[in-house]
Order: sequence, then structure tokens, then C-alpha cells
Amino acid sequence: MHTILSTTYFGPIEWYSQLYRSDCVYLEACETFQKQTIRNRCTIATANGRQTLSLPVVHDDATMITDIRISNHGKWRTEHWNALASAYGESPFFDYYADDIKPFFTNQWEHLFDFNLAIMRKMLELLDIEKDINLTAAYRQPSMQTATLQEEDTKKGSIAPFEQKTYYQVFQQKHGFMPNLSILDLLFNMGNEAILYL
Repeated sequence: MHTILSTTYFGPIEWYSQLYRSDCVYLEACETFQKQTIRNRCTIATANGRQTLSLPVVHDDATMITDIRISNHGKWRTEHWNALASAYGESPFFDYYADDIKPFFTNQWEHLFDFNLAIMRKMLELLDIEKDINLTAAYRQPSMQTATLQEEDTKKGSIAPFEQKTYYQVFQQKHGFMPNLSILDLLFNMGNEAILYL
């Protein structure tokens, strides 16, 4: 099965499931940047429920996804890392993976696409997934519909939510099981068993 995926910032479990189950994976490198999508957003589980972390980008004349630059203004790196530490500090595997994840919030990347590519490679390493990833040479529509949909579309019921097996989540007793969060949720809660849920 061939799958075309958009780039993603600590993407949802469904994205990684598609990647894991595909024989051939292409990352869409020729699309125009789409705001308010998984390209620069991820969703985590917190004590207050779902929280979306948005990575700020520079709004200039660039529209091609590979040309979009990450904004270095503000304290988004510190805020995102603190949100992850607060949300997952009590999870079984946060301390185990923290040293692998924290450099993404202390080092700087210029371009969003390169940053997301580095994240994906690290996630594949931590999940113990070996996959040949190709970049598209011309625009091809991503295989996953959710790659281009906003979170609001899911909430409004305009698309069916991704169905997956339940697994332990830190705040499950308070909020119930929250499906299709960032891959970090699965990794921090399930550790090396995370691959079994993909």
C-alpha cells in the first residue's frame, strides 16, 4: 500500500498508524502550507482535557511547505515543553524518553518541514519502526483526510474520529479515553509497547 502523508508536528496516532501499515510512504513536500492543521499543531491530554499546542510560523511570502520558517519570537519552545512535562510528568515513560524529546524544544530549526522531518525520524527510532520515507517531487494529494482537516471538523462530527484500541492514559479516570492524540501520548504512556497500538 502506498501512502502520501503531509508533514506533521508530533503528529496524531492515526498518522503514525498509516505510516507503520504502509509499504511505501511519501511525505508531501510540494504542497502549500495550510494553517491550523497537524503541520504545525499537536494535541495532548492534560488535567483539563485536550490541549492543542501550536507552533508559530513566520508569515511572509513563502507558501510552499518546505519554505515555511519557524518563528523564534516568544517562548513557545519553553511553553510547549512545560505543557508536556505537566501533562506527562506522571506517565510511566516520560522520564525514560524526556532526554530524546527535549532537544526539539532547546535546539532551533529554521524550517518547519525540516523540523518535522527530524521529529518523525526520532519517533520512528523510539517506536522501533524501520521505514523508507520518500519525498514527493510534485504535488500529490495526501492519503489521510485528517491531514488537511482542522480539529474543529472532528468536534463538529463532519468526519468520523479515528478509532483505536484504548490504552492507559494519565487522566483517563477524569476525562475518559481520548483517542488519536499526539504520538507523544502513546509513547509516554505505553513505552516500547506503543507499536502494538499502531
